[in-house]
Amino acid sequence: MKRIFFLDGSGPPFGHMLLALGGYLGGFDGNFLWNRIGAEYSNNVPVWSLRLLPALAGAFSVPMAYQIVLELNFSHCTAMGAALLMLIENALITQSRLILLESVLIFFSLLSVLSYLKFSNLQKHSPFSRSWWFWLVLTGVACSCTVGIKYMGIFTYLLVLSIAAVHAWHLIGDQTLSNVSVFCHLLARAVALLVIPVVMYLLFFYVHLILLCRSGPHDQIMSSAFQASLEGGLARITRGQPLEVAYGSQVTLRSVFGKPLPCWLHSHKNTYPMMHDVAAPLSPHAQEVSCYIDYNISMPAQNLWRLEIVNRESDKDIWKTIMSEVRFVHVNTSAILKLSGAHLPDWGFRQLEVVGEKLSRGFHESMVWNVEEHRYGKSQEQKERELELRAPTQLDVSRNLSFMARFTELQWRMLMLRTDDSEHKYSSTPLEWLTLDTNIAYWLHPTTSAQIHLLGNIVIWASASLAMVTYTLLSFWYLLRRRRNICDLPEDCWLRWLLTGTLCCGGWAVNYLPFFMMEKTLFLYHYLPALTFQILLLPMVLQHVNDYLCRSQLQSHVFSALVVAGYASACHVFNTLRPLTYGDTSLSTSELKALRWKDSWDILIRKH
Repeated sequence: MKRIFFLDGSGPPFGHMLLALGGYLGGFDGNFLWNRIGAEYSNNVPVWSLRLLPALAGAFSVPMAYQIVLELNFSHCTAMGAALLMLIENALITQSRLILLESVLIFFSLLSVLSYLKFSNLQKHSPFSRSWWFWLVLTGVACSCTVGIKYMGIFTYLLVLSIAAVHAWHLIGDQTLSNVSVFCHLLARAVALLVIPVVMYLLFFYVHLILLCRSGPHDQIMSSAFQASLEGGLARITRGQPLEVAYGSQVTLRSVFGKPLPCWLHSHKNTYPMMHDVAAPLSPHAQEVSCYIDYNISMPAQNLWRLEIVNRESDKDIWKTIMSEVRFVHVNTSAILKLSGAHLPDWGFRQLEVVGEKLSRGFHESMVWNVEEHRYGKSQEQKERELELRAPTQLDVSRNLSFMARFTELQWRMLMLRTDDSEHKYSSTPLEWLTLDTNIAYWLHPTTSAQIHLLGNIVIWASASLAMVTYTLLSFWYLLRRRRNICDLPEDCWLRWLLTGTLCCGGWAVNYLPFFMMEKTLFLYHYLPALTFQILLLPMVLQHVNDYLCRSQLQSHVFSALVVAGYASACHVFNTLRPLTYGDTSLSTSELKALRWKDSWDILIRKH
């Protein structure tokens, strides 16, 4: 709302822009600090409009689940079962009712799958029709939006892309198509599924950088050139200063690395670093770099450094303020001035240690510096020199720093950004998600016991996991028998079974397994996209068991009765957990304790 630049480690800006659009349409002025979960909103926050998009995304995910099951050629009854499970899953409801992005991510993930399935089915009888083009292009658009919400969306995009690649490979082998027709098919897929997502992804960042044009608290993470391209902040300080650094210039030097904190090279009143053959206090493998005033000391003066421009495009390039990245090489020892990243003790004012790296291990940003502030004066008096600002070449970073340069830097900073890894009260591990051993308390009423928790429908979670295990075992059994030339399923049903597993089991795997490799604080809501694909699989496995494994009418009736009982149990659990899902009912202490079905669930009970 205030157009202040910020950096979010969760991913690209598209999701936040959608939420901001809701706030803008609701008249939100941005004057609220989103720094504590469960905090009371002030009167200027249009909660309804901010929650509208996640709520709509959650609502539309229900009919999309129905459509996906139909496009996989399962029955309407099975599709209704999938929609019902999506409708009564407590965790999905809770997440879609708050100002959070998981429901939006799930919506675009399902839209990507649905669009591709519709396109694939149209391929069989009406290729290159208007509907064919619509669903193909919509697949690319939905995939780009999925990635634009959160980086995790890229795995769903890669899943859809992989299925499209397999289908394209079969298309190449279709002898009924001419070479020109095959080329047109491949070109259309390449444009829709590769070019369009890339262009839209760039467009998200282009709009993001246009809107967030003002300096903010996250500027320090970015490079000096990026900061100077924003209104206020560094741009205000460096306005009108000379571009070319010359002999006699007074400059401030900033480390390009910027980790663990932004660092400026300084030594209080003394500005020329000196290096001598003494081990650095915290990095004994490197040499100490210090400064001195008294030249009548025993050690020789070794304060000569050679400047090398790292990002120069030709030998004629000169040292430029902000734009040039340079490193300093000690003339006597060839050691390179480097930011070690370690904090000095109290005698060093807890500042970051700067050392001379004698054994250089190749290029690293910790060895690179750039000029931020630059003064140049003719007067011999220091005070007068500081007042004289001569500007032979004006600095205009907004024109010198291209969009692609800003995009590349912002993308890299987002990927490399490390949030606080300290343990959170409601953090959890991926293994705890499978058995629903954790929850998140989102809100507690100030005076009553009404509260909102992220808690899943335990019947749906357990049944969905069981369905995936059943699918895996059945698929393995079918493969073994097909190896022996025993085909239990007709070819079209076998292909449908494989596609169902690829989408649902694959969708679960790509949205779940990567979290085992992530070094970040994780929460239960990270599992919801993976759970969605499991929920889709459950009714389709149930129909498959009824159609192909129940040998008699009696078995079919008994199995159907068990399925109805399972759905009834899921509805009962939904209704039981409803007070914690909607937070509209104040429960007694005994009722709250009764809802604590697992010892690991943290249900909030007031002490009177």
